[in-house]
Amino acid sequence: MDAIDRAIIAELERDGRLTNVELAQRVGLTAGPCLRRVQRLEADGVIQGYRAVIDPASVGRSFEVLIDLSLEAQDAETVQRFEETLARADEVLELRRLFGSPDYFVRVAVADLPAYEAFLSGRVMTIPRIKNVTSHFTMKTVKPSPGANA
Repeated sequence: MDAIDRAIIAELERDGRLTNVELAQRVGLTAGPCLRRVQRLEADGVIQGYRAVIDPASVGRSFEVLIDLSLEAQDAETVQRFEETLARADEVLELRRLFGSPDYFVRVAVADLPAYEAFLSGRVMTIPRIKNVTSHFTMKTVKPSPGANA
């Protein structure tokens, strides 16, 4: 990967809807070579897909909570059940297993505090062998994730 590939990636991260002609102009290539590079980056798995960024409030998901979560045990059955259950939940935007403590980081988006309480009580706390759950409520997003609306 060279500087032009990195420039292509940066432009597509900013705007995945760029036409090939616009992208080529921004990175200093003609359309043909730019398209071939994009196709190679896609084939190599560097570019894994394109997505729409949706306003969370418009779909009833403007209340975001960050959760630190630990399990009572780390046996395969406990871990698998926990991960499969939360990965299927529509409210879960991100689920990461961590080294050390806590065991997991979970990013959740729901409509409001009562919806979060219902999710926590009805979905998370019903999973066997949950040891500890700590919820963090965002005061302000200082730097959003790439592609997110600020």
